[in-house]
Amino acid sequence: MKVVVGSRNPAKYEAVQGAIRELEMEAETISLEVESGVRKQPMTEQETIEGALHRARGALKEIDDADFAIGLEGGVVLGSTPFSEVMVCNWGALVSKDGMEYIAGGARIPLPDAFKEEILAGKELGDIMDEYCQRKDIRKHEGALGIFTDGAVSRMEMFQHVSKLLIGQWRYNEKKQA
Repeated sequence: MKVVVGSRNPAKYEAVQGAIRELEMEAETISLEVESGVRKQPMTEQETIEGALHRARGALKEIDDADFAIGLEGGVVLGSTPFSEVMVCNWGALVSKDGMEYIAGGARIPLPDAFKEEILAGKELGDIMDEYCQRKDIRKHEGALGIFTDGAVSRMEMFQHVSKLLIGQWRYNEKKQA
């Protein structure tokens, strides 16, 4: 089996690899840089889903003999809850070689309200997090999720769960069609 991940971000690639290991699958996993086709900082659930779908579709087109591709995308949602004016959202998509498409959502947690202005000004959450934490490449490691859960859940762990939801849907459909 061959699986393609539509990103070179280590947190996303390791998430898919971890899901494959947990599900006891044997697969060659390939990581490719694929454009999301949406803004660098998706601002709605729908835009985040579209970014994940674009990444999965684009990755699958690049590798002819892939069984499926996974795209993972993080975004933000404004005015989400009474608790916060801005929340992080996460989505994944799996596109199989036979054209079937699956989506699954990940964690949504509030972000500091102070982030809203910078996000509305067009700044990416990853850059805001780097400044906030005074570290580089938070998005490639624990992500905002890991920071604001005090390490209880990292970005990779959350995307691993999303990847398992995606692969599980694909496996269910494969069995159903057999």
